Amino acid sequence: MDAFFASVELLSYPELRGQAVVVGGRSVHQPEVLPDGSRRFARLRDYVGRGVITTSTYEARALGVFSAMGLMKAAQLAPDAILLPANFDAYRHYSRLFKAAVAGIAPRIEDRGIDEIYIDLTDIPEESVALGWRIKQAVHAATGLNCSIGITPNKLLSKICSDLDKPNGLTILGMDEVPTRIWPLPARKVNGIGPKATEHLKKHGIQTIGELAATPVDVLIRLFGQSTGLWLNRVAHGIDERPLVTDTEPKSISRETTFERDLHARQDKAALGEIFTKLCLRVADDLKRKGYATRTIGIKLRYADFQAVTRDITLPAAIVDGMAIRKAAGECLKRVPLEQKIRLLGVRAGGLLPISRLVDEHVALQTELPF
Repeated sequence: MDAFFASVELLSYPELRGQAVVVGGRSVHQPEVLPDGSRRFARLRDYVGRGVITTSTYEARALGVFSAMGLMKAAQLAPDAILLPANFDAYRHYSRLFKAAVAGIAPRIEDRGIDEIYIDLTDIPEESVALGWRIKQAVHAATGLNCSIGITPNKLLSKICSDLDKPNGLTILGMDEVPTRIWPLPARKVNGIGPKATEHLKKHGIQTIGELAATPVDVLIRLFGQSTGLWLNRVAHGIDERPLVTDTEPKSISRETTFERDLHARQDKAALGEIFTKLCLRVADDLKRKGYATRTIGIKLRYADFQAVTRDITLPAAIVDGMAIRKAAGECLKRVPLEQKIRLLGVRAGGLLPISRLVDEHVALQTELPF
């Protein structure tokens, strides 16, 4: 999906189309409705805190503002950009809509997250361009949103090609076109070649996929090891034999938040307690929506010095209730040091079991929480 979170926001605020819009920050950045019915929006220059960008419109990206960038840093680049808080309930709603629209045409789907899927089109007897546009039109009809599609022989190339003509792009590519259309691209365009690998490749004069393909495989093995070296050689030639995985079950479900300012377990007990409860209730909502119960509850803390600690507990019976998750997470919380300030708090549900398999399981944990 094209700039998915931002595009969903523009459905609610069409007057912002064509402007630099950033999604992130806190709920206090909700637009203000003025007496004449118009809306006043927060500007990035007014943001104070250490939140990060969830996503941005293409107009904001043209100014150098991208997801995962700190909002304060982004404000230096685009001070007049509009700032909107994230609305994940809306994003999940539109995610379900676009996936259902695609499934109506091509039901073999691998879910890759809230805004991305792989689709097996092998058995659909329709010319690729016409089929691609039919899928795009179905998605737009269901959501009002645009998507970009790459149709190729495998997942590796489709991932690359889906990004080549954004927004609202459709790219068709055959294996014979890899040298002309894929090799000129930067090596980082390959999903799995991250910043560290990119820098390592650059040190050895390898910046494009074509240069990677031209590097002898024994050199890649010497630089990266047997497994990674062989993989780099294969992906540089557009080879990917991974099948679609259509029946995966989640291993865990988690929620976490980074605070606008560091909080202390004693001095900010009330605020931490409220945040902690909300995280547990959101995990419970996620479990119920996806049809799972949990046997293992865990917590994650990151302190002001960026050190992180995790704890978990395995329960005698599966739970799905939010307050039961709160009590179990509280047991974990009592096992971590709480002397220094905290910058991040998270709650995780593991050991997932489909609710359909459970027979009236129930757990009651009584505990006094540290906040």
